[in-house]
Amino acid sequence: MDFHLDTSSFTAERAWGSRLIGELDGITVRLHWTDKPYKWHVNDGPEVFVVLSGTVDMHYREAGTEKVQRLTEGQIFFASDGDAHVAHPVGEARVLVIERKDSV
Repeated sequence: MDFHLDTSSFTAERAWGSRLIGELDGITVRLHWTDKPYKWHVNDGPEVFVVLSGTVDMHYREAGTEKVQRLTEGQIFFASDGDAHVAHPVGEARVLVIERKDSV
């Protein structure tokens, strides 16, 4: 099957709406569109978060202290299993998320 998607024009009906790109041995690859923050959460496995367009402030906790990493187009955030984090887009953002199927 051939698959082509222009990520620059992708939108969703709601913040964090997504399109499934594919599934690999229980791992999903999804394209998300958002203009609002997500929620604090801890995944049940590692998560790779790639900013395709826009800017996202990734809030995370390290040793009980909240930190923020600003991610711009092309930058990646890796959350290990058990890492509390929440993404706050600055305006609109398109993000590729790779994580365990049915993760939060």
